[in-house]
Amino acid sequence: MLENPMLENPIGNWLTLSLEEAEFPTRGPLPGGHFRWHGHGLLELVPDHPGPSARACVLSVGIHGNETAPMELLDGLLGRLARGELRLGAPILVILGNPEATRQGVRFVGTNLNRLFRPDLPETGLEPDRARALMAAVDTFFARHSGPGRLHYDLHTAIRDSHYPRFVVSPFTERTAVEAEQWRWLAAADIQAVLHQHRHSWTFSHYSKHTHGAQAFTLELGRALPFGHNDLPLLTPMGDLLAALFEGREPPRAPPARMAYFRVEHELMRESAAFRLAFPDDTPNFTTFATGTLLAEDGRAGETRVGETPLAVVFPNAAVEVGARAALLVRPEPPPTE
Repeated sequence: MLENPMLENPIGNWLTLSLEEAEFPTRGPLPGGHFRWHGHGLLELVPDHPGPSARACVLSVGIHGNETAPMELLDGLLGRLARGELRLGAPILVILGNPEATRQGVRFVGTNLNRLFRPDLPETGLEPDRARALMAAVDTFFARHSGPGRLHYDLHTAIRDSHYPRFVVSPFTERTAVEAEQWRWLAAADIQAVLHQHRHSWTFSHYSKHTHGAQAFTLELGRALPFGHNDLPLLTPMGDLLAALFEGREPPRAPPARMAYFRVEHELMRESAAFRLAFPDDTPNFTTFATGTLLAEDGRAGETRVGETPLAVVFPNAAVEVGARAALLVRPEPPPTE
């Protein structure tokens, strides 16, 4: 056990120690609880006395290795906890998703980790093996902390500009509805838009929502930039939400109508090597295209054009693997009724 959690707690240097694969104690005290180290990139925080609004929270970053702002944000919160500026009041599983990709400064090493979270995954390799390890860690965590409500925020940054720099993707599942309070929390955290998925997507947040009934979202928090180049003050409201989750107290709230809402109409897939998007590479997320606009050409699928209703594009990326999604085509929808 560490003798002084205020000054010497290793979680205050969590990110560096994880990336360096440095020696880390398997257990140690925290203000309000203790931590359990389950391997590099897997840190469980266990409170002595859960707060009145405690949730069992999975907070994951670095599923794509070059998305550094969420890593710095979460590392800062862990530092505050180590220094006693926060007091642990909820069970938290902190995940650094793809440490090797982060060490290399790349999105992924072999394949996109955030398409591999399915229990029957047949592939092997660095990212598939990591996906299995992360699913097992989430399974164990939610089984251990089965009392409070379950929550998973998977924190990302996007590879391009966006008309809504901070937005969330709400995974599709028939099993779990989004609780109304989530929209209020996210609005207060300065999230600007919500995108509802239309089918199973096998992302990390989808796994927690579909398999464990968690309130789960993929959060895009600006542009993917190198370490030290992130404008973290812009993420202060999101930090306030996460700090409340750490302490097991009620997060700030704001009217859900503050955010714009969209739903996926269609997934644009790359079906052959002869594929191109028919708009510039620097087109921002949520750019709207008029009826009849050519969006893509594929050697197998042919042309894709906008139909009778204008559509916006999100996550366009012509460089994906054959068989992968090259863009989401989305339409606006009304906000939820309060």
